[in-house]
Amino acid sequence: MIPTQKANFLRELILTLLVLGLVFAVVVISLNNATQLSLIKNQGKLRVATLNSPMTWYLQRGEPAGFEYELASAFADYLGVELELSVSRDYPDLFQTLNNRSAHLLAANLLATDQRRQLFFTGPIYRESNSAVIYRQRQGRRAPQSMDDLKGSRIGVLPGTSHESSLRALITAEDNIDLVIDEERDSIDLLRAVHEGELDYTVVDTFFFGTQRSFFPGLQKAFSLGDPIPVSWLLSLQRDTSLINALQDFFSEPETQTLISELEARYFTQENPLNFFDTLSFRSHLSERFLALAPYFLQAVENTGFDLSLLAAVGYQESHWNPDAVSPTGVRGVMMLTNAAASEVGIEDRTDAEQSILGGAQYLLNVKQRIPERIPEPDHTWFALAAYNIGYGHLEDARRLTQQLGGDPDRWADVRTHLPKLAQERYYTQLRHGYARGHEPVRYVDNIRRYIDVFEWEYQLLARESLEPDDADLLLNADSAEDFRDISEKVLRNFAPSL
Repeated sequence: MIPTQKANFLRELILTLLVLGLVFAVVVISLNNATQLSLIKNQGKLRVATLNSPMTWYLQRGEPAGFEYELASAFADYLGVELELSVSRDYPDLFQTLNNRSAHLLAANLLATDQRRQLFFTGPIYRESNSAVIYRQRQGRRAPQSMDDLKGSRIGVLPGTSHESSLRALITAEDNIDLVIDEERDSIDLLRAVHEGELDYTVVDTFFFGTQRSFFPGLQKAFSLGDPIPVSWLLSLQRDTSLINALQDFFSEPETQTLISELEARYFTQENPLNFFDTLSFRSHLSERFLALAPYFLQAVENTGFDLSLLAAVGYQESHWNPDAVSPTGVRGVMMLTNAAASEVGIEDRTDAEQSILGGAQYLLNVKQRIPERIPEPDHTWFALAAYNIGYGHLEDARRLTQQLGGDPDRWADVRTHLPKLAQERYYTQLRHGYARGHEPVRYVDNIRRYIDVFEWEYQLLARESLEPDDADLLLNADSAEDFRDISEKVLRNFAPSL
């Protein structure tokens, strides 16, 4: 190669290397300058960590639900990305998830305490709460008024929570307080432990206690530990504030504030539909009666496709799960079948628990199949229950009357209003099937809807107490009646080994 060509080659090589180096530098600089928000949008995923609890995320009939889940989903939609949710097993694991950069933020009903503000960025405040001492009210026992009244007691608290920090700051060696910290428990377990006398007190979030107190008759809030503390999402400390800014914009939207109000009404006003004595009776009957009948109910689920909670609620409304029940009108058994209904589904002995449950479920299915298909759920089921109680002909009378009076005959809320008119002479004399005690199916459907809620709650507690976490999730998210039956039997065998 002659000197001139060699020189040209070297110049071109150097120029090429310079261009490649410049391109590489631009790429590196652009990557280093990419904000957290832009990376989230480029990746198309917002990673959020939470906990499994009634305040945050849980499975409801196989579908994800919960205040924090729905709010986080709305934020992901706002960013135009997919929500990738991870569920931590406890608070230490939750915070470790954020510290490991495995999540962009924590959404788990977390109090923005001074200590946490030093360790994390806090998002916009969307609620206030604080730590409260919870005790079991008993006759002759005075409600504790201060920490002095807790001396010599056993107090349960979750590890790694602000409640633990609040207690430790107040307890002295002279108080002789046994602070019970069990990593295997959750907040509901602590409330149950106080309710059953295993613990003297617990400390939980006041908002959480408000959603659960009616499920634990006798539990009361004693006093709060300190002033109300804001609740917010938590993010890692970093110089990049792009995600924080996006959160501020999201929470300032009027639509977001409306959504928060709706979610609080939906999730945080949960009340046990039963009164104190009904709740105690229901729990007693669940263990003493339902568990013995569970195999038949599970078979009925398999045969008909109905939810276990629906059939269990019907059985409880009809007889309180008593196979020997007899009404003044002669209906008998767990599902209180009439002679005509029993004959329709081929039942010979209405007092035989298996026959009654399988026959009652089949009869309810027969009735449901007569309800017009155009009526959507859940109204379709409420109409079927009303017909099961009062008879299909009377239900049709009520639907026609509803239409005559300007209501929607395909809407349960409208028909429910007019059903009691079947007992009024001015109306029933004009109806095809005449008089009926129309208030009864209204009360009947209302009661069953309440029992469904309570049964599902208590059954989930059974699952949580008796199953490994993975099996509990499978139970609540079963894809088929067969899966549900297999896992449910596992729950029930743990509580009734003779099954």
